[in-house]
Amino acid sequence: MGNNWRGHFEAAKKLYKENDFSGALAEIESLLAEHEGFADVYNMKGLIHYALGRRSEAVKAFEKALRINPAYSETSLNLVVVYNELGKVDQAQSVYDLAKKATGLHVVGGKESYLDPYVSGRLANMHAELGAIYKDLGIFEKAVYEYRSALEMKPGLVDVLTQLGIVYRDMKDYSLSIKMLEEAVMNNSRFTGARLQLGLTYHAMGELPRAKAEWLKITREDPNNMMANMHLNFLKNKEAKN
Repeated sequence: MGNNWRGHFEAAKKLYKENDFSGALAEIESLLAEHEGFADVYNMKGLIHYALGRRSEAVKAFEKALRINPAYSETSLNLVVVYNELGKVDQAQSVYDLAKKATGLHVVGGKESYLDPYVSGRLANMHAELGAIYKDLGIFEKAVYEYRSALEMKPGLVDVLTQLGIVYRDMKDYSLSIKMLEEAVMNNSRFTGARLQLGLTYHAMGELPRAKAEWLKITREDPNNMMANMHLNFLKNKEAKN
């Protein structure tokens, strides 16, 4: 057999990145039919099942990975996420405690969560990455769920708020789009991406003066901002024709 299993694993990772989760799972199953599998193989299998919405199967795969390597911190965090989503808070706490001992992490207060900033950040990133996948696939309800889950783990993330605002705009929910994007701007007024998207939401609503006002705010700070200038020129040409 040689290293054929490695080919399956690399193919699975590539397909996973390309959002071909069924294809990725087929590669993993082919691998496991030929090879006992390592912890990272089962971790990947868990991620694929999670992306497919199969939480129970994801749990089994992550648990298998941890039986092979109890110190696999990434898998521990993945399992904490799924346990929390399934409402298995006690089991999530137990896994987290074991991961904390293995990695030397420490809880640092806060009434809202037992997770420390490092772990919260990792979990937020995981949710945000899944949100981006669902957004690209046009599965907006699930994208909203993942982005909101990221914000629960790490409130105020400007890039996540911005992406959530874009999803709401794609869903034609302009009021929520504006709310998310305004919060992103308020959290970091120098993050031009949020203000640019806010202008695009106003434009989608037909509120052209408000869209123009947002893009002008960008160019006052950054006269060479390509995207803001592009949209302003478009409005200028549109006004000239009218």
